[in-house]
Amino acid sequence: MILVLLLALLLFGIGFTLKVLWIIAAIVLIVWLLGFVARSTGPSGRRGRWYRW
Repeated sequence: MILVLLLALLLFGIGFTLKVLWIIAAIVLIVWLLGFVARSTGPSGRRGRWYRW
């Protein structure tokens, strides 16, 4: 009985963690898209990279 309860708790924790990770991934994607759209033009008139990789 205790093993079943621990397994249920573990699966609930994994499911909650995956949901939180999906939310974080969606926020990062939105920030990336906003940065891609709102990047500034460089001195030569070309659009430069908005990140420093």
